Amino acid sequence: MAFRYSALLILALPLAACVEDNGSKAATATPTVGSSSDLSSFEGARAGQAEMGIQTLGFDLIRSEGLTSWWFNLSTGACARITTSNGVYSGVTMLPAGDC
Repeated sequence: MAFRYSALLILALPLAACVEDNGSKAATATPTVGSSSDLSSFEGARAGQAEMGIQTLGFDLIRSEGLTSWWFNLSTGACARITTSNGVYSGVTMLPAGDC
């Protein structure tokens, strides 16, 4: 059990350092990778360990179909489609909020 929490902490620490707030809220700004707006940095992560990190960023699981799940962050309006293969997030695609 301690290994699982240690691995989550190791995953979460680098992600926390990626968030940058320059004060700009421009609609054309690209979301920071590994932030509450962009989960693409989770591609390749072990699904069971990364799920808590995604929830910590404010995402909720909206639905699942087979090995594909859709996550939505109500605060930011970010939507992510995550495909799992062999216990690893094999594809992370950010989508328009309406797709969630």
